[in-house]
Amino acid sequence: MKSLTLLAAALALVIGLVATPSAVEETTLSGKIMCAKCTLKKADAKECQDVLVVKGAGDATAEYYIVKNEVAEKFGHTCTGEKPATVTGTVSEKDGRKWIAASKIEEAK
Repeated sequence: MKSLTLLAAALALVIGLVATPSAVEETTLSGKIMCAKCTLKKADAKECQDVLVVKGAGDATAEYYIVKNEVAEKFGHTCTGEKPATVTGTVSEKDGRKWIAASKIEEAK
């Protein structure tokens, strides 16, 4: 009887996890892609890393480090200068930085 109760509880837990998929919401951000090391001169940047710099209200800006994946690789790295772009993907935070895992990157015209 005890094992039947444990089995029922485990089954209910599994069904609950399957029934509620974790909805990861994508966000679309527009700004300028720049290199953290070469253009932004970040002191902790040891290698080139693309960053989407988004202008907010007034002089406020937000920086989203772009996760190195197939989409980012296809778009190409912006080492010096800046490239206006619109990035769609999932945003997360790690080590005090905002990261965006791009599912689509389009160069703004």
